Amino acid sequence: MVVTTTMTKESSGTTRPRQRSRPWALRGWPRVGVWLIVWAGLAAALRAIDFGVGGAIALGLAGSVVVWWGEYIAQRIMRAYFVIFVVATGVFFMVRLLPGNPVDVLIARLTSEGMEYQAAAAQAAALYSFDPNTPLIQQYFDYLIGMLQGDFGMTQSSITVLEKIAHHLPWTLFSVGLALIIAVVIGLSLGMIMAYRRGGVIDHTVSSIGSVLHAIPNYLVALMIVVIGGVQLGLFQYSEMRGTYTSGVQPAFTVEFISDAMYHATLPVLAYVLTTVGTWALVMKASTTQALGEDYVTVARARGLASSRISMMYVGRNAVLPLVAQIATQAGFVVGGAIFVEMIFAYNGIGITLYNAIADRDYALIQGILLIITITVVFANLIADLTYGLLDPRIRTSGKERTT
Repeated sequence: MVVTTTMTKESSGTTRPRQRSRPWALRGWPRVGVWLIVWAGLAAALRAIDFGVGGAIALGLAGSVVVWWGEYIAQRIMRAYFVIFVVATGVFFMVRLLPGNPVDVLIARLTSEGMEYQAAAAQAAALYSFDPNTPLIQQYFDYLIGMLQGDFGMTQSSITVLEKIAHHLPWTLFSVGLALIIAVVIGLSLGMIMAYRRGGVIDHTVSSIGSVLHAIPNYLVALMIVVIGGVQLGLFQYSEMRGTYTSGVQPAFTVEFISDAMYHATLPVLAYVLTTVGTWALVMKASTTQALGEDYVTVARARGLASSRISMMYVGRNAVLPLVAQIATQAGFVVGGAIFVEMIFAYNGIGITLYNAIADRDYALIQGILLIITITVVFANLIADLTYGLLDPRIRTSGKERTT
């Protein structure tokens, strides 16, 4: 094992060497167990999506990263696996607490359309692999096995759950991702200005507006955009901006399609930005204010460095560091909170798909969407942890130093 040696002073006044493990040296965990769990999880994920040769390359790269970061990344990957397993188990049992089941819902819908009960029951049984008479524990184990194999079942529209999610999720990621980038850039910039001009007009104005918008749910802001901006003031044609793209426009990587998609995403993006930009501004203000009081900023000013360099390299860089985890986490949670905004704007993303699945008691689709949202949040946190470790190497080694 590769170690470094430092000198520590004992009570007698003498010094003795103290060994400190490097980030890539596994300590405190059974090495074989860590490697088996990490590699087995990666292999299962790659097998589920059938990566082939590319999967083998990705697995090798992931293993190299594990070797480099060692215990730091291994602990977080194991934690991510555990959280996904717990949430997947909770989702399975919570979905089945809903009144009715997909078979009963479909039978009721078919009989209301005039079909006889026996014919409706036969059609529902042929469509679903779900059998309400199967013991719950057997359903649970079938669900876990299917999840590990990447098989989430079939939806009521006779396509696989993954195909359904793959069709709708990109639209949500597009609107949410664009809104997050805009909100973070504007919010962090305003936050720094507010910190440098504390007590000024900009500080009071942005703080007041940001606090109010942060307290309002995004779907209420979306309703106000429609009612005030679209109906009362007539600033835009709401009926033309509904949906993900205009009927008749062919989805392709063309200027026409991209501009049309941006046009239809304007209102959802505006709702997301308005409800989050104030939060980022207030958080950045607090972080910048704290950074301005640090000794290294005082020393930089005493050395006569330019104000712009101090603002960017000393204040801004250290003020943004605590926000990295919040930015990644917010990206995951906004995906899960898009359901009401997408319903208001008829935006055909994953949120409105989840709503329809709940209404139809489509167990397989509900489980698949909630699991995808969970994975989004968990891996957003994982990326935040790894990014934070890159920006501040002390994070990677602090836990090891406590164990030596």
